[in-house]
Amino acid sequence: MVRQPMTPLLNQFSKYPTVGNWNSQIREAINEGYTYKALVLFRNMKQEGSTPDNMTFPFIAKACAKISDLKSSQIIHTQIIKSPFWSDIFVGTAVVNMYVKCSELELAHKVFEKMPLRDVTLWNSMLLGFAHLGSVDRFFVLFQEMRLQGFVPDFITIIGLTQSVIELKDVNLVRGVHGFGIRVGMLNDVSLANTLISGYSKCWDLVSAEGIFDRICSDSRTIVSWNSLIAGHALVGKYYKTFLLYRCMLCNGRHKPDISTFLSLLSSCVQHEALSHGKLVHSHVIQLGCGYDVAVSNTLLTMYSKCGDIDSAWHLFQIMTHKTCISWTAMIGGFVAKGCLDKAYSLFLDMERAGEKPDVVTLLSLLSGCGQTGSLELGRWLDNYALSNGLRDSVIVCNAIVDMYAKCGNVDKAKEVFYSMHSKTVVSWTTMISGHALNGEFIEALELFFKMVRLGLKPNHITFLAILQACTHAGFLEKGMEFFDLMTRVYKLKPGLEHCSCMVDLLGRKGKFKEALAFIESMPFHPDAAIWGALLGACKIHQNVEIGEYAACHLYRLEPQAAASYVEMANMYASAGRWDGVSEVRAQMKCNRVKKIPGQSVIQVDGKNHIFGVEERCHPAVSQIYQVLDILTFQLKKDGASYLTEDLPEHEIKLQEIWLA
Repeated sequence: MVRQPMTPLLNQFSKYPTVGNWNSQIREAINEGYTYKALVLFRNMKQEGSTPDNMTFPFIAKACAKISDLKSSQIIHTQIIKSPFWSDIFVGTAVVNMYVKCSELELAHKVFEKMPLRDVTLWNSMLLGFAHLGSVDRFFVLFQEMRLQGFVPDFITIIGLTQSVIELKDVNLVRGVHGFGIRVGMLNDVSLANTLISGYSKCWDLVSAEGIFDRICSDSRTIVSWNSLIAGHALVGKYYKTFLLYRCMLCNGRHKPDISTFLSLLSSCVQHEALSHGKLVHSHVIQLGCGYDVAVSNTLLTMYSKCGDIDSAWHLFQIMTHKTCISWTAMIGGFVAKGCLDKAYSLFLDMERAGEKPDVVTLLSLLSGCGQTGSLELGRWLDNYALSNGLRDSVIVCNAIVDMYAKCGNVDKAKEVFYSMHSKTVVSWTTMISGHALNGEFIEALELFFKMVRLGLKPNHITFLAILQACTHAGFLEKGMEFFDLMTRVYKLKPGLEHCSCMVDLLGRKGKFKEALAFIESMPFHPDAAIWGALLGACKIHQNVEIGEYAACHLYRLEPQAAASYVEMANMYASAGRWDGVSEVRAQMKCNRVKKIPGQSVIQVDGKNHIFGVEERCHPAVSQIYQVLDILTFQLKKDGASYLTEDLPEHEIKLQEIWLA
């Protein structure tokens, strides 16, 4: 809707306008959205010689709050201090709100402290300021002071209290606020109920959130009530529940979905199986005219990318009239996830040419892609880009760079970046430990773990997973058992399926199949495909067909369409000379319509990725490639790979043997 121009001042004012006339014009300007016009009117009022009163200052403070302009706010505050109205409770409340909206809590609190008289509204203004800007401790101190001075909290105070405890993500605190609301008899207020729904949802207590929602009278429910509950289920990834609630809301017929509704629905559709639901929401977005909202468009981009529908994401990206950094980053991340690193990098350059500055998240997406594809040259370029653009100051970026170099095989550069970091987190140490393990430096991985512990850092689940993987690949069974015991007994960390998979793999590689089966049976949860796959892989190494069949039977049931388990079992039968077993596996694959996707390898030369398949002969340089391969094969057969173990310590010879095996 096009705004109509303001009524000319000459038509509104008499020859000598009063303060009331000026106040009316300023209030009208603010209500119609002409915030800067209100400030101009205030200046004109002063120039005309009119003196602002206790009604003028709250209006003009509200204007400054709307635009969050600190300089203008301080100018107005100076005018207020010079006036006789600085101690007026309404003026003081407006000034506190003004500084809060400018994110200046200290200035707001100084004004609050100097007020000679206070009411509940003034207390609420300061309390909500602390709540909105995350100063939880100061909120509770002020809340306690308010109660000690005899002020009775109202529903706005309780809302502020709820918002504060939400920041702590402590469900017991939310329950405490809930009980306090019941005790003071304010739980019937729908705004407070909505805030509590949001609080319980963000603490993952959806049962309590639904309980409060159900107790709100259907006539009293607002769109915020529905959005709060839908957002809670979206937060835990329950897309089917979010759509059930959405249908109930539409069938109710009292409320139309808004931008917040669509953002929550789309954010829950980030799994491949939820793509059809996401497309339905997209069509509804278009029907209700919300498709031009940039936040909705960005969420749609993310949804399509994470669901693997890169074509739909690209089409949407191209037709977007206004692209933000989030838009570009979502599209770049989509290409990276799909393995199209060249397109992601090209889009990164287009982003810069379009004048949009890449941020940390953009860089992290590309660095992740380099690690996945082994694109060392591009990774080096991104490292230099981060350095020249001041992004290397971020610990998160440095961690990603260390990870990238390690995954690209340049562990020396990874160590150089790691040891040059001014501050390191547990993630930093874990990344470097994992990098050592990935590149066969198992002893270094163990030494770094103990160095981290000596510095007083507490390893987490991922740290122990990295060190267990190092032990698994090195064949350090005793060390692996020690670390598993350290994780569970000393650090009181519950092992996950991945930790258990490492232990099964480690026991299996050492040929301890009875112990491996006993470990699987003692697990507090059902083994997944990774655990049975680890056992099957160990059976292949030791040619244990009997236990291999047992592991494969579980794999066929868990993943009937996965080709890997069938291939492993067929190879095991072939090695044992049991061709009837090979035929049986092939018949089973045919019956289950299992398709084996040919393996591929990727190598980067001069910044370009080259993809090779099994027995592929279509590469332009195929004759030279196979010529070199023949020479290398001949040389390996001739030397017997003995040069790999010359002049090495005993433990390193063992590690080389593991690799050659």
